[in-house]
Amino acid sequence: MSQQSPGPRQIPVVVLAGFLGSGKTTLLNHLLHRSGGTRVGAIVNDFGAIEIDAMAVAGALGDSTVSLGNGCLCCAVDASELDVYLERLARPSTGIDVIVIEASGLAEPQELVRMLLASEHPGIVYGGLVEVVDAAEFDGTRAKHPEIDRHLALADLVVVNKLDRAADGGRVLGLVRELADRAAVVPATYGRIDPEFLFDCRPSEERIGQLSFDDLHEHTGDGNAGNDHDGDDHDGHHAHLHTGYDSLSFVSEQPLDPRRLMTFLDSRSEGLYRIKGYIDFGPHDAANRYAVHAVGPFLRFYPEPWADVDADTRLTQLVLIGSGIDSDALAKDLEGCKSDAPHAADEHGMWGVLRYVQDPDEQGPDEQGPGDLPA
Repeated sequence: MSQQSPGPRQIPVVVLAGFLGSGKTTLLNHLLHRSGGTRVGAIVNDFGAIEIDAMAVAGALGDSTVSLGNGCLCCAVDASELDVYLERLARPSTGIDVIVIEASGLAEPQELVRMLLASEHPGIVYGGLVEVVDAAEFDGTRAKHPEIDRHLALADLVVVNKLDRAADGGRVLGLVRELADRAAVVPATYGRIDPEFLFDCRPSEERIGQLSFDDLHEHTGDGNAGNDHDGDDHDGHHAHLHTGYDSLSFVSEQPLDPRRLMTFLDSRSEGLYRIKGYIDFGPHDAANRYAVHAVGPFLRFYPEPWADVDADTRLTQLVLIGSGIDSDALAKDLEGCKSDAPHAADEHGMWGVLRYVQDPDEQGPDEQGPGDLPA
């Protein structure tokens, strides 16, 4: 069963949510300074679409900002209007690799996710909902805003921030894990999480002829641009970011069975936040390999033609990233997805996979996949 190759590269759009004062802006500033060579665009609390590198070079927002100047993003615009702002950042000339929407502290994250899933922009793909929690104020915030329980249950990744200020951080972490359902839960101080949780970081050497936040950080040396408290890096704290997550690399020379893989994906373990890579389904589609993009419950496959190479070099290559995941168990489960009959194809075997291959003429909330948004 052969599929056409995908269209233009899709840029992941990450929703960054959390109540007022939880540390969303600090986390975003940290990502900007530690993005590797990755170009980050943002739609921020003042509803301005910002090409981040342009701000670093010009020292002002200028024409790269669109300000709505009112209310909550989920109430102020609809999906078609949001597409207008995404279009500005997703056009190929910007070279942007990932877009972050920093929602208002009073925004309804479920509505923002729905707008993204309903987007008709072919150049973007949902990149996950990140909910930021203030560990020091969690009990009080939850008492005043009980909807936080629903927000946590919806999240793909929860960052429990300000643990250094919490009197009982361990208890808060445990409670958040109970409320967060299948989401990965990552502890943090000053919003410092590894950017690889959210996007692939390119080496900064790949950037040519343009000043980036990475360059600015290196040249100033103090790491305090934007007052994001990243100056702690020189005392070694940044080296420990990896302690918040686990990763697993899986390589197979043997094709995977599509039915078994879908069983694995449909029941993937708690805390497994991202899956990325390429899959060889062997005779089920000999013409294409399948790029996979999974974040939380969201799942999509992209068929693309194999390069003109010897068949013996065809591999499945996957990276799985999460918090508190059992890497050995996941590796064993993936081994079990290998095909027992690598030279034979089940006529209907690819049906489960093809549910998550986007039809270029159709796009909408029904693509969410396992763990659909609650009504």
